[in-house]
Amino acid sequence: MTTQLLLGGIVYSSPAVPDATALAITDGIVVWVGSDDVGRALHPDAEVIDLRGRFVSPGFVDSHVHLTDTGLALGGLDLSAVRSRTECLRELATYLAAHAEDDPTGDGVIWGMGWDASAWVDAGPGEDEAPTTADLDAVVGPRAVYLARIDEHSAAASSALRERVPGLSDENGYDPQAPLVAEAHHRVRGVARALITPEERRRAQLRALDHAAAHGIVAVHENGGPDISGIDDFRSLADLEHGVLVRRYWGQAVTTADEARAVIAETGAHAIGGDLFVDGALGSQTALLVEPYTDAPDTRGVAYLSLDQVRAHLRATTEAGIQAGFHVIGDRAAAMVATAMAEIADDLGTPALADCVHRLEHAEMVTAEQAELFGRCGAVASMQPLFDAAWGGPGQLYEQRLGDRAATLNNFAALAKAGVTLAFSSDAPVCPIDPWSTVRAAAHPHNAANAISPRAAFAAATRGGWRAGGVNDGLSGTLVPGAPAHYAVWEIDELVVAAATEGVQRWSTDPRSRVPALPDVAPGTRLPQCVMTAVAGEVIYARDER
Repeated sequence: MTTQLLLGGIVYSSPAVPDATALAITDGIVVWVGSDDVGRALHPDAEVIDLRGRFVSPGFVDSHVHLTDTGLALGGLDLSAVRSRTECLRELATYLAAHAEDDPTGDGVIWGMGWDASAWVDAGPGEDEAPTTADLDAVVGPRAVYLARIDEHSAAASSALRERVPGLSDENGYDPQAPLVAEAHHRVRGVARALITPEERRRAQLRALDHAAAHGIVAVHENGGPDISGIDDFRSLADLEHGVLVRRYWGQAVTTADEARAVIAETGAHAIGGDLFVDGALGSQTALLVEPYTDAPDTRGVAYLSLDQVRAHLRATTEAGIQAGFHVIGDRAAAMVATAMAEIADDLGTPALADCVHRLEHAEMVTAEQAELFGRCGAVASMQPLFDAAWGGPGQLYEQRLGDRAATLNNFAALAKAGVTLAFSSDAPVCPIDPWSTVRAAAHPHNAANAISPRAAFAAATRGGWRAGGVNDGLSGTLVPGAPAHYAVWEIDELVVAAATEGVQRWSTDPRSRVPALPDVAPGTRLPQCVMTAVAGEVIYARDER
């Protein structure tokens, strides 16, 4: 047996050892947590790792990512910082000139992502509008260009790419000049995706996982599907060698238990669902709403699945004992899933549903009654607090699209109160892989009534991710004896004990509560910086020489 002894730090463990400074790991498992002197005495032959006063936490789990797209954004045309249509087109032209030698024949695709016209409201007349087909053609000529909006539910596409899609003009969501949405977008995305070579794809996936490891991430949940990544991309992840653990979700609707089992066998997925679209996104005005969009009174979004299809999928996966999930953003979409879940609960019982740990991806517009139902049925809400950080402020996207309804979005507190397990994620590349910013965003949202404590937010980004992946052993996502040694080491400024309400804070800061402290995530503070990440005791990222 090989034992490592980490000494001289601050270890986030359990209330039993809130002042731990050391931990021992044997064959990838935490075997002891305590003080330096006791650690040296108990493990005299261990390999010693000097923490240099740094903070050790359980590693984070990002419960919703798109690895290939994330890698493409990290190494390619990232438009998330542009602030006008002209700037977007200028960035495209600059990228094209700088990468002309990468594709001398011009047969490939220029894949860009991240533009957000909702943030261009002060850019001037015409500058707050998305680039048109003609705009792109003027820059790139006969090149295939796919520029996804930041939510990846719509995209601007050049004529050369559109012409590769037979019958595109007959599809729902088609417009000859505006960005494509709904089925038109899915078809163009599929053709653009096929123009990415296997080697380009592999490099992008590894780049994304390296980036995750450098931010203290030990596991990710890939959300793939026919209209997202395609089966070749999805299957390729199974053969990827990397230290970050990858759980793979395939978003394909099924109608029977046998079909559910067959999909698992054919795709190699760990579960069916994830980004199985019930609806789309608020930014692209495809999230399915009960009432029309404030800024588009003739639009209520897009339903990609009917209630019958949602019901059949949920029943089939439950009967097969397979975890399922749904992409749910709009309130009407949430109501569809709630209706189906209530009916399945009456037929099969809530324990059958709870055993499967079914997932709700995003869950932005969930009522208190729906939250109670989801909690009773053992569902997990895989949410993205950075959505609120990006779009929840006055005059921002949520308010533009929904008016007064914006304040009700992303109510972490209500879901947690109803007993819904929370798991936090980035939805990268939609938002950056940045777990401490995610914790901050959940503890300090724009609507204070939606906040949870930093400790609860930290749990959602660690233990919650394991629970969302069907692991409920009471150990994963912690650093206690018997737990897998998935951890990260951080440079920090200050440790505090903070809660969502003043009353709770008075209790939790009392030394008798023995609540382990966490880094300060209050707005304006410097967030922890990752120094090392390890999975099962094996270092997969190290900033410094050990």
